[in-house]
Amino acid sequence: MKKHMIISVMSKDRPGIIASITGAIYHLGGDLADLNQTVLCGYLTMILSASFDLHVTKEDLVAAISHIKTDSKFEVSIKELSVSGDNGAELPPTETYILTVQGPNKAGIVHGISQFCFDRNINILDLATTLKNNQYTMALQLDLRKCSLGLENLQKELDDYSRQSDLTVMIQHNDIFQVTHEISMP
Repeated sequence: MKKHMIISVMSKDRPGIIASITGAIYHLGGDLADLNQTVLCGYLTMILSASFDLHVTKEDLVAAISHIKTDSKFEVSIKELSVSGDNGAELPPTETYILTVQGPNKAGIVHGISQFCFDRNINILDLATTLKNNQYTMALQLDLRKCSLGLENLQKELDDYSRQSDLTVMIQHNDIFQVTHEISMP
């Protein structure tokens, strides 16, 4: 049996943070399952999922991270999950869709789309946004298993939302998105 922890780290960005944090996990015998990280406004934010032997505590992990030599302090938050026999990794549900949103920047775009999803019982699994040259782009990974609408009606409501909000909104199954956005290496 293993203990699973979700670890959140924020720090002023510099080369080597990922190596340092994953090194601390490795040296405690941790097995990294998932990692998501990004840099916003010069700050690295990272969230990781890792499993450890039962004797490793949150305090052990915080101590290991706090001993990393750095000019910037790491802000760390750890959530310990219930003990189980698997590695804690879950595959996305089969009813996973990708929603892309593009349009001129204006206040409330993320709120509007997230409220649209909430009102239809759609869970947002992942969300990324960028702003460039006053154009706002958003990509969301959605779980439609509990959606209150069928796909055809959802598409109609998205079309209405797109017209009303002056945004380009497109939805496609995750599998189609993956195939059409796959990068092949020569």
